[in-house]
Amino acid sequence: MARAIPTLQQADPKGLMREAFRIEGITAAECRSIFLDWALSLAPGVDPQAAMAAVLAAYGDGQEAHPMRATLCEGMKSGTVTPGRRGGWRGRKRPGSGS
Repeated sequence: MARAIPTLQQADPKGLMREAFRIEGITAAECRSIFLDWALSLAPGVDPQAAMAAVLAAYGDGQEAHPMRATLCEGMKSGTVTPGRRGGWRGRKRPGSGS
């Protein structure tokens, strides 16, 4: 079942992306930091891929050289993120250690 396309309010609830696109001289590292905060602020049930598309449609036109556009495009290409390791003792336990 396809998820609904989020409204701009759902896609950018804190206005982080709107403000990021307005900052002159923002760096790629700053954009990645803002992107993380933005992703954490999405409401449960909002599809991040659809939210990125909505944000790009609203703020990314004519901003081809902006680092936030590049950050969003990279996020859309990578899809869902799978963790590299588990946290806690299971993540530190070596395979085959028996405990």
